[in-house]
Amino acid sequence: MYQNVVTTVDEVNTKAKSSISFYLVIKRVMDIMISLVGMIFLIPIIIIVKVLYLLNGDYHSIFLTQMRIGKNGKEFKFYKFRTMVPRADEILFQLLEENEEIREEYTRNKKLVSDPRITKAGNLLRKTSLDELPQLLNVLKGDMSLVGNRPYLPREKDDMGEYYKHIIKTKPGITGYWQVNGRSDVSFESRLKLETYYSNHCSLDLDIRIFFKTFKVVLFGKNAK
Repeated sequence: MYQNVVTTVDEVNTKAKSSISFYLVIKRVMDIMISLVGMIFLIPIIIIVKVLYLLNGDYHSIFLTQMRIGKNGKEFKFYKFRTMVPRADEILFQLLEENEEIREEYTRNKKLVSDPRITKAGNLLRKTSLDELPQLLNVLKGDMSLVGNRPYLPREKDDMGEYYKHIIKTKPGITGYWQVNGRSDVSFESRLKLETYYSNHCSLDLDIRIFFKTFKVVLFGKNAK
C-alpha cells in the first residue's frame, strides 16, 4: 500500500515537471519569435522617438539602461526609452529629502503620479507604452520574457520583503499580471501581491490572456502613467 502511494506521488511529480518544462519551452519559443518580429518595427520607432526628443531640445541619449533584478535574483542590464530628464535618480533623491509629501507617496507606491522628472515626449511614450519596446532586446537575450513580473530595481529588494522570493521564481516581463490589473492605480504592496500570484500560478493559458489583455489596456491608455 505504502509503495503504491509513493509510486503515485512520483508519477504526479514527474507529470508536473514535464508540464512545467513544456510550458517554459513554448514560452521561450514564443518570446524569440515575437521579439524578432517586434525588433523590425522597433527601428523606425527609434528614429521617430529621437526626432521627437530633438524637437523638444533634448539632445541626450533616448535610451535608458539600468541594472534590474531577474530570475533567481540575477541582475541584468535593462533597456527602455528614456522618459525622464537626465540625472533623474539624483533629482528623485533630492525631492525625497526636501518634500515630505513626495517622500510619503514614493514610500507607499514606489513611484510618483505627477512625476516632475518626466519629459513631454516621455509622457507620450508612457501613455502609449512605447517606452517599453527596447525591452524586446532583453527578451531576445533571455533576460526577460514577454509576460512576467516587473523587473525591479536592486534598491527595491529590501522593500519587497517576503514577496521577493516568490517574484524571482519567474523571468520579469514587458507586460504582466500587474499591468493588466491596475498598474498605476495600485499601491506597491498590492502590486507585489499580484505578481506573487502570477509567479505561483503562471501557465500558458494565463500568459496568453495577459498578452491579449495588454492590447486593450494600451489601446485605451488605461492606468498608463
